Amino acid sequence: MKVKFIDKYNALVGAAVTVLTALFGTYWYLFAGYLFCNIVDYATGYAKARKNHTESSSIGIIGIVKKIGYWLIVSVSFLIPNMFINLGKDMFGINLSFLELLGWFTLTTLLINEIRSILENLVEYGCDVPDFLIKGLAVTEKLISAGADKTE
Repeated sequence: MKVKFIDKYNALVGAAVTVLTALFGTYWYLFAGYLFCNIVDYATGYAKARKNHTESSSIGIIGIVKKIGYWLIVSVSFLIPNMFINLGKDMFGINLSFLELLGWFTLTTLLINEIRSILENLVEYGCDVPDFLIKGLAVTEKLISAGADKTE
């Protein structure tokens, strides 16, 4: 009985990883992590608003629409460089694969923002969040922004 369950579990997890890899590529777990952070950020924001008696369905809907907008930004940040990479290869014979970094930069920046938002929600909720987490994320965001400024 245990073997059948383990076989079914392995088949299910293997199928899920295969589908996610086909959709999002080798680094699908970064997209899954970003989705997880979206959900946790929404939940901690809701908990904070409920505790402070400021919950509002219209603000909640705005939050959901913003999250969907962020996913559109991530999609576009990967789609446009992919189009230019193929255009450069097919029409001009030049390698523009470095443009793929735009998508990863965008995903990284939004992921850091989600984590910071989760930590801010937890602080406002009353949780004792270690300072090094908040300061560390602020420093990371500054370093990423400084790196982007150097490339301009």
